[in-house]
Amino acid sequence: MNKICKKKKTFIIHTAALILIFSLWLLSGCQSSMEDIESSEPVTAPAQQIDIEDSAESASDSEENSVVEEDDITDNSESIVIETPPVPSVEEDIPSLAETYIDYFPMGAAIEPFQTTGLKADLLKKHVNWLVAENVMKPDAIQPSEGNFNWENADQIVEFARKNGMEVRFHTLVWHSQIGDWFFKDSEGKPMVDETDPVKREANKTLLLERLDEHVRTVVGRYKDDIISWDVVNEVIEPGDPDGMRASEWYQITGTDFIETAFRAAREAGGPGIKLYINDYGTDNPVKRDRLYELVKVLLEKGVPIDGVGHQTHIDIHGPTVTSIIDSMQKFSELGLDNLVTELDMSIYSWNDRSDFSDDIPEVVLQKQAERYQELFEAFKEHKDILSGVVFWGIADNHTWLHSFPVNRTNAPLLFDQNLNVKSAFWAVVDPSKLPQN
Repeated sequence: MNKICKKKKTFIIHTAALILIFSLWLLSGCQSSMEDIESSEPVTAPAQQIDIEDSAESASDSEENSVVEEDDITDNSESIVIETPPVPSVEEDIPSLAETYIDYFPMGAAIEPFQTTGLKADLLKKHVNWLVAENVMKPDAIQPSEGNFNWENADQIVEFARKNGMEVRFHTLVWHSQIGDWFFKDSEGKPMVDETDPVKREANKTLLLERLDEHVRTVVGRYKDDIISWDVVNEVIEPGDPDGMRASEWYQITGTDFIETAFRAAREAGGPGIKLYINDYGTDNPVKRDRLYELVKVLLEKGVPIDGVGHQTHIDIHGPTVTSIIDSMQKFSELGLDNLVTELDMSIYSWNDRSDFSDDIPEVVLQKQAERYQELFEAFKEHKDILSGVVFWGIADNHTWLHSFPVNRTNAPLLFDQNLNVKSAFWAVVDPSKLPQN
C-alpha cells in the first residue's frame, strides 16, 4: 500500500513539473510572438542632418530603404513613407546670373574662405564673376596686432577668384568696427580718446595716422595687381552724431583726416589703375545721403582721390523705394563719381518687425520679395550708365548675417534658398517670364 502511494505521489509530482514546464514554454512563445509583432511596427526616422557647405554625396539610401513594405507589417498596419529631406544641390540647367548681366555690369557675392570648396563653390562659379570677402579682409583679420599681418584667408579668396576667372573687391581698409584695439592705444598703451592734454592728443593723432598709413600701404601693395575695386573707408556717416559724422575713435582723434590719409595712401600704393570707394549703408535716406554728399564734395575739392560711392543696399520687402535708391546714385554721379551696389540683400521682415516665420515662410512673402527684386533690377539695368556693379551680401539663404541681425531668426534675403536652389527672386532677376502668374 505504501509502495502504491509513493508511486502515485511521484507520478503527481512529475505531472505537475511537466505542466509547469509546458506553461512556461507557452508563455515564452507568446511573449516572443508579441515582441516580433511590436518590432514590425513602422518607426518614423529622425530628420536627416545635412551639412550644406560640403559636397553632398547621396542624400538617402535607395527608395526601398525609405519605405516600410506591407509584407513586413502584420495584419492591419499601413505602409508609411518616410520623407527624405531636400538635398542641397547646384542646378545646372538654369541660366547663369553673371552671364545674364554680362552686357550690364558684373554680379558678385560676399563669401568666407570655407565657401571656396564644395557645393557653395560650385554655385559661385556658375553664377558670379565678382567676389568680396565678407570678413577676412577687414582690419582685425588682416593685422590683428601691430606689424603682425595675416594673409592666409585673404589669399585663399584671391586665389579662388584667379583660378575661376573672377574679379575681387576689397572690403575694407578702414572701419570703426572689427579693428584691433591696438590702433587706438598711445605709446604707453593707454586709450587715445581719454587723453586731455592738447600736446599729447596731437601726438596721438600723428601716431594713429602713421599706423593707418602703414596698414593701407602694406595691404594695397600686396593686392594691387589682383584687386581693382577697393572699399577704402566704411560707414563714416551717422546723422545722429555731432556734425553728422560717426563719433568713432577715428573721428574723435583725427577728425576727417583719417579719411584723407587712407585714400591718399591707397592711391600712392596702388597707382592710378585701382578704383577707390567710400562705402556706407542707408544712402537712400535723403538726410544721410546729403551728409555723405557734402563730405565727399569737400574731400574732392581738397584733391582726395575718391573714385566712387558704394551703396550697401541692405533693404527689405517693404522699403525703401527703388526710386530713392536710384536718386542717390544719380546725385553722386553729378560729382563725376561711380556707383556700386556693394552689399545687396532683401530681408523678408520690415526693420521694426521682430517676428519669425521659422521654416514656414508664406509663399506670398516670397512672391513679394520676387516682385521687389524684379523692380530693383529693372531700374539697375535702366541706369547702367551710372552703376558699375552689383554685389550680393551672400549667395544663398543658408548663410546670411540676417539670421542673427537684428534678432536670431530665419531669414531668406537672397536669390537661392537653404538648399542652394533657385527661388522666385532668382527668376525675377534673370527671367521674370518664368515667375508664377497671379
